[in-house]
Amino acid sequence: MSLGDEPGYGDGPRGDDGGYGGSGQTRTRLPDRPGDVYGGARRGRGSSSRSLVTVVGVVVLLIAAIAFANRGDDAASSGDGAGDKTKTSPTAASGNHPVTTKTTGIPSGFPHTQEGAQSAAANYGVALGSTGMFDADQRHAIVDDVYTPDVAAARQPDLDSAYTSEKFLTNIGLDKNGAAPAGQTFISRIIPVGTKSKAFSADSATVELWYTSLFGLSGDGSTNPVSESWYTTTYQLKWINGDWKVTDFTQKDGPVPVGRDQKASTADDMTKAVEEYGGFTYAR
Repeated sequence: MSLGDEPGYGDGPRGDDGGYGGSGQTRTRLPDRPGDVYGGARRGRGSSSRSLVTVVGVVVLLIAAIAFANRGDDAASSGDGAGDKTKTSPTAASGNHPVTTKTTGIPSGFPHTQEGAQSAAANYGVALGSTGMFDADQRHAIVDDVYTPDVAAARQPDLDSAYTSEKFLTNIGLDKNGAAPAGQTFISRIIPVGTKSKAFSADSATVELWYTSLFGLSGDGSTNPVSESWYTTTYQLKWINGDWKVTDFTQKDGPVPVGRDQKASTADDMTKAVEEYGGFTYAR
């Protein structure tokens, strides 16, 4: 999880990896050697059983780390009570401009609207799923910017413990400082597909974010090639100090589309793509 993909998120080689009326789908504004560990491989079915076990292990470990780091009050509100559940609708771009302000590189200043809450969830999800979460200074900045102050203070110790676990880092191929081996690039990037408002009031919101993620090590000799996964995260947001901030979240698998039988790219192509293709500020 360098921070996201644009200045401030920085998904680089060293791991430096919104209001809007109407209802709708997340809108974005936009700002080629054969044979290596990726060459000839196929996504999904074409992987060897060993690679599959490795990938599954990585995903399970990552989810476990996040779950551990974000454990909180059992009484945390789900925001889905019958009294405050809002009517959901097919998503469509609102046509409004995304926010133009940032705090330590993360979009901020989201409108006090349902669409603003959805944009906040999408952008915060990108930050929380970036490689910056594996760097202590960047992780602290992300957590302070994304969470409400009280939650940030309470969760920092658990997050530090989760993201510095030597066993966890070793299993995903990083050293004790969260750095990738020489000649390899650690990739952790979230790409939002859409958002949905589940509940909304003047001071709180519940938003679902559906996204795909890229995770792994790109480079010669990588034992954890970059793989794709699909998740839906439900964010509990609070309106505080003129912006939406996260108080809690839960994650589940899918929806997962049927994969096409495409040949996976080479390690060089994957690394170049992550380094050369920037990210977006996501708007609803």
